[in-house]
Amino acid sequence: MNPTLREDADQIVRQSIQSVLPDEAVRKALKEFKPGTGKTLLVATGKAAWQMAKAAVDVLAKVDGGIVITKYDHVMGEIPGVECCEAGHPVPDENSFQSTRKALDMVKNLTAEDRVIFLLSGGGSALFESPLIPGEELQDVTRQLLASGADIVEMNTLRKRLSSVKGGKFAQACAPAKVLSIVLSDILGDPLDMIASGPAYPDRSTCEEAKAVVNKYSIRLSKEAEELLEIETPKSLDNVETHINGSVRELCNAAAKAAQELGYEPILLTDQLCCEAREAGSVLASILKTHAGGDRALAFLAGGETVVHLTGHGLGGRNQELALAAAPGIAGIDGAAVFSVGSDGTDGPCDAAGGYVDGTTVESLRAHGLDVAEVLKTNDAYHALQTVGGLIVTGPTGTNVNDVAVALIRN
Repeated sequence: MNPTLREDADQIVRQSIQSVLPDEAVRKALKEFKPGTGKTLLVATGKAAWQMAKAAVDVLAKVDGGIVITKYDHVMGEIPGVECCEAGHPVPDENSFQSTRKALDMVKNLTAEDRVIFLLSGGGSALFESPLIPGEELQDVTRQLLASGADIVEMNTLRKRLSSVKGGKFAQACAPAKVLSIVLSDILGDPLDMIASGPAYPDRSTCEEAKAVVNKYSIRLSKEAEELLEIETPKSLDNVETHINGSVRELCNAAAKAAQELGYEPILLTDQLCCEAREAGSVLASILKTHAGGDRALAFLAGGETVVHLTGHGLGGRNQELALAAAPGIAGIDGAAVFSVGSDGTDGPCDAAGGYVDGTTVESLRAHGLDVAEVLKTNDAYHALQTVGGLIVTGPTGTNVNDVAVALIRN
C-alpha cells in the first residue's frame, strides 16, 4: 500500500464528510419556522436523523414531543424531549415497525394550530415503515429488490404502495397540522417524492410504474400485495412546506476542495453516477491508466449511487465493490489509487464506509491467495480489502448524501 496516497484518501474522506454535516442547514431552515398556538412535535427518520434532530432541538430549545428513528449504533446520546429509537436497515425489522407506529400515534388527532417538524434523510425507506402487508413479506420483498440490482427509485416506487406512511401518507396522517419537512437528499437529482420514499411529499410515481418494477425484476408478491398496487398514492398535499438541505453535489464539491488543498487538480466527472459498482470501478481505473506517467497530480471525482447485483453470499457494499473492481486496472501503476465511500459511514451490512485500492493491491491480494475476479463473484469485497488494509472505516457520520468515488494519480 502506498502510505502517502492512503493518507491523502483518508484526509479527503474526513474533510468532505465534515463539510456536509446537516447541522447548519437544519438551523438555517428553522430560522423562518413559526410555531402555531398548539403543540410543536418533531419526527426524525433516516441515517442522519439523530444529528438533524439534535440540531433542531438546539435551535428550538424545546419540543412538545418527538421521536428519532435511525439505524443501529447511530444514536449518539439523549435529546431533551425526544425518544431515540434504532431499527433495521437496509431491511426493515420489528423495531422499524414499532417505532413508526409510535410516530403515527404521536401525530393522531392534531389540530390546525399544531406543527410537525419532519426531518428526513436517506435510509428512511427501511427505518420509517408501517407496512400494509405482513412484516415478514415486506422484509422478503425488500431483500428481493436489494438482490435484483434495482435502483433506489425503482425500489421506492414499489415500496410506497405497500406502506401506510410512504408516498405522502405520513403527511396525510398529520393533517390538519402543518408539516415543515427538512430533507437531506441521498438520491440523484433530489427527487423529493423518492427520498426515503417521500413520506411527506406528493407522489409522482404511478401504479403502472410499480407493476413494471415487479415485472422487470420478477418480484414475488402475495395476492394481498398485488392488490395494493392498484391503489394510487396521494398526488397533492396542502399541509406541507419542504426544504432540501444537502445533496451529493455538495459532497463532490467538498471532496474536490480537499483534494485541491493536497495539491491535486480536481476534475468532477459526474455527480449523477448510477451504474453497476464494478463498471464504475473499471472506468475510474481506465481513466487513471490514460493519465499515468504525466506530470500532473489529478483527482477524478464521481458522486452518486451505484448498484450491486448479488451473485454470491459474501460481505461488503457497493463502495467496497467499486474500489476492488478498480484494482486490476491500476495494478503496478505507481501513484494511482481509487477509493469510494458512503457519506453516512456505512456501506452494506458491515462496519466499513467504503474501500481503498492502489497499484499494490492486486499483488498483495495474490500474496494471500486471493483473486479479484473470484472475490467479486462472491460479493466478498469486505474480507478481501480487510486482508490488505483497504477498508475505510469512519463510524456513523451523522449525514447521508450519497457516495463519492475518487481516483487519484500523482506521478
